[in-house]
Amino acid sequence: MTNPQFHCDTALTRRRFLQTAGGGLGGLALTAMLSSESLAQLHYAPKAKRVIQIFCPGGMSQVDTFDYKPELEKRNGSPFDPDGKLQFFASKPGNCRGSHWKFRQHGQSGLWMSDLFPKLATCVDDMAFVYSMHSKTALHGPACFMMNTGFTLPGFPSMGSWVTYGLGSEAEDLPAFVVLPDPRGLPPGGIINWGAGFLPAEHQATTLNSTNTKQPIADLFPPDDVPEVTPATDRAGLDFLQKLNHLHRESRRGNSELDARIKAFEMAARLQLSAPEVTDLSQETATMKELYNIDHAEIGPFGRQCLLARRLAQRGVRFVQIYCGAENTTAKKIRPNWDSHEDLTRDHGYWGAVLDTGASALLKDLKQRGMLDETLVICTTEFGRQPAAQGDGGKGRDHNAGAFTAWLAGGGIKGGIGYGATDELGFKAVEHPTYSYDLHATALHLLGVDHTRLTFYHNGIERRLTDVHGQVMKELLA
Repeated sequence: MTNPQFHCDTALTRRRFLQTAGGGLGGLALTAMLSSESLAQLHYAPKAKRVIQIFCPGGMSQVDTFDYKPELEKRNGSPFDPDGKLQFFASKPGNCRGSHWKFRQHGQSGLWMSDLFPKLATCVDDMAFVYSMHSKTALHGPACFMMNTGFTLPGFPSMGSWVTYGLGSEAEDLPAFVVLPDPRGLPPGGIINWGAGFLPAEHQATTLNSTNTKQPIADLFPPDDVPEVTPATDRAGLDFLQKLNHLHRESRRGNSELDARIKAFEMAARLQLSAPEVTDLSQETATMKELYNIDHAEIGPFGRQCLLARRLAQRGVRFVQIYCGAENTTAKKIRPNWDSHEDLTRDHGYWGAVLDTGASALLKDLKQRGMLDETLVICTTEFGRQPAAQGDGGKGRDHNAGAFTAWLAGGGIKGGIGYGATDELGFKAVEHPTYSYDLHATALHLLGVDHTRLTFYHNGIERRLTDVHGQVMKELLA
């Protein structure tokens, strides 16, 4: 007796075969047409075609990097909380602690940047700084989710997923959304940071391993130690699996995961040709490799990520996200991210050199190729750090959800400017307080998308990346 729960009419008659085959080809043709006509979905003329986002997990200190606070220097060593009423995330406040690095003015704009970033300082006139960023939480995972998805809870679509949902892809043989995790491991919250949430599953990111040139995408190629699997048998097996997937989908219309799986296999076939080419850095000149310093033991991995991001952007990938740091529990001995409770000079000193080299190389590389004007580069962290000292000897800083700095460049951004401000000690955003919603709204605007109109109906609500918030920071626009 047939189980009605699993019953579907899959008898493969001649008529059904022709209908299914034709429908499949028509669907692929329609997808290609819609993809190529994605400009019709824009709400106004875009300044940027693509986004490269650098994410620094752990909480970068604003008062040691981009947010110069001379008053904090003056009060160095004096009580931060004389009344003893404050409680930070993990500690009571210590004394005021000025920057661990000297600040200097740079470029024609005269913007301030600490000596932690000597190479990035040469790009200051191309960069716009948002000094008044803040978050709703001082917990790493939820704060990462908020910066990536606009919500502190997991399960919501990431910015990259929203962008590709709204604009599609410029590349036929590469994914629209690619993530380059830190080689040391995943960030706080893991792969949820770049998930598609309730959007169609095809809009989740493809994760690319920047250190594995033979297998840049997991399971893209058969393992070398299985000689029975040849390219011919692999292709035959995938073709047969696709036929089964199409038959399975016939009675399950509306299941986006099935559609995504079918498209993923189709994309995988193309990736077997395109992925090795895009990840082959031997094609780059010696000058370019030196600029990104890809052979350096500590700086090299992030430099490689940034160079790959440029190569992906060159080939039409719509959204590339690079992680500069991993989860705290990952390989603790090598300072896995920017979280600096015990020794900020040690931890930020390590990651500062990493970010400084890769990010500055990326900006200069894009600019000299004429790509920066159409590529929006964003660098952010999940929250900042306190102006008061923490830990034994006052070497560290605690979490601070009240203030941090993000910067943007290219893609319609006015360089050499600052937006918003924190108080005189860098403790709290006080002028134009800015959430992730405003950063996301501004990025979508530069891509030609009205953030209030990019929506998806889910569980009775018209959801959007910016929830019910968000203002375009017009002061940043060129």
